[in-house]
Formats: sequence, C-alpha cells, structure tokens
Amino acid sequence: MAIGHGDINEFLKLADRMADLARQETLPRFRAGIDVFNKAGMWYDPVTDADREAERAQRRMIKAVYPKHGILGEEFGEENHEATMRWVLDPVDGTRAFVCGVPSWVTLIALEENREPILGVIDQPFMDERWIGTDEGTTYKRADKVLECKTSGLTELAKARISTTDPRRTAIFTEDEKAGFDRVADSTRLARFSLDAYAYALLAMGELDLVIEAGLKHHDYAALAPVVRGAGGVITNWRGGDFDADDRGRVLAAATPKLHAAAKELLIADQVF
Repeated sequence: MAIGHGDINEFLKLADRMADLARQETLPRFRAGIDVFNKAGMWYDPVTDADREAERAQRRMIKAVYPKHGILGEEFGEENHEATMRWVLDPVDGTRAFVCGVPSWVTLIALEENREPILGVIDQPFMDERWIGTDEGTTYKRADKVLECKTSGLTELAKARISTTDPRRTAIFTEDEKAGFDRVADSTRLARFSLDAYAYALLAMGELDLVIEAGLKHHDYAALAPVVRGAGGVITNWRGGDFDADDRGRVLAAATPKLHAAAKELLIADQVF
C-alpha cells in the first residue's frame, strides 16, 4: 500500500463515518413501502430514494473532508476524474433484495489509489454488520464486538459452499456463462443464491468458500477486493486477471488460491471468456 496523499487510519475513520451516514438514509426506508423506480428502460434495474439520498450524503461528506479526491458512484457518476485518490460508492448493493424486504443488501464503500482498491467496506445496516478490509487484514464489527476475519482455508472443490446472485441464463448470465457456473456448482457440496455482495462478506469470514458472478460494474466490486484479500482470499475475473480487463464484469472469489485454481479450470473450460 503506497499511500501518498493521506493516512490510511484517517481514511478508515472517514469510511466508517460514511457507512454510518448511509445507514441514516437507508434504514428508515427499508421495509417501509417506498417507491421503486426502473432506471434501465426495457430492462429492470430498480433504484430507490434510499440509493440516491445515501449517495448524496456520502458525496457531501467526501467533498467536505477531501475536496480534491475523486468520486465514482452508482447513482451520480464520476467527479474529479484525474484524482489519484478516488472513492467508489454503491449505497445499496442488492436493491432487488432491498425492495423485497430481504436483509442481504449492503452499502459498499471503496477507496482507490491510482485505481487500485486499498480499502473496502461492506456494511449491512439492518443486521448491524460491517466488514472493513485493507492490506493489513479484514475485520468484522457487530455491535461492540470486533473480530479478525479469515477465510475458511478450504482447498477441496467437492467440499465447497458456493454462491451466485442469480443463476438463471435469462437473468445475469449468458448461456455460456451459466454453463460455466453450473460446471463448478455441480462439483461443490452446497449452493446458495441471491446474496449479492453480502456473499463476499460471508466468504471473508469463512461461511462461504466460492462466489462466482457476472454482469458487475466497477462500483459493484471495488470494495469487495480489499475485504476478500484482507481475509486471505483470492478475487479476480474469471480468467484470473484484473476485473477491469473484463467487459462482462465476471468475478471469481475463493477462500484459497488452490480452490480458486480448481474453480477457474472448470469455469472457463474451453470457452473464451
């Protein structure tokens, strides 16, 4: 970590405050019958005032403390594009879960230096859970307890617990992508669905072993990498490379390098992903 424009501890404090601030906007609207808007025309991509107001509040806080930092958010785009330090915001990841009253949605906050994520927060307000990851490690906070996170350490694919948000080829996966996911899932012990970014937090604390997804955007995965890596896991695109080298937003996260390699081999097989 080559922080040249501030102290990581100060950035962590700000990220904590930003997560608290987002809770003030999201929690009162959860299970409250709020209006849902579709922002994707013929496709369904829901957004609510919880998403928008939380991001507005976070942007105001960043600008007050670090006016020269960049910001990239799901709802309101990018500011200060040339900045070395950039905050990446997804105030409600899992809006479909949010509007269905399911508490697997999270707030994602990342800080990047030269476009490399160095700090990530996954916050679940309703259950009062917060994961914070850096190169130094990943912690889990709930109420007054703070615990160090470690992945399960699993190396055997046949014993793995796997997750993806929606396994249907008519949803997020293409037909070839679904076939790849099915090859891996069929080789594992247990599969769970519809967890969105919450699945990566569970992987970081050893409750899941593999997460495979497609169709993610930068704001969806920037915060995930420090949390997973800080806990000892591996997170890449499906080919094992950088996320942004993949225009389909394919993510493969695993508890260990050996498990990652085994999943990747089945996932891509003879396909050119």
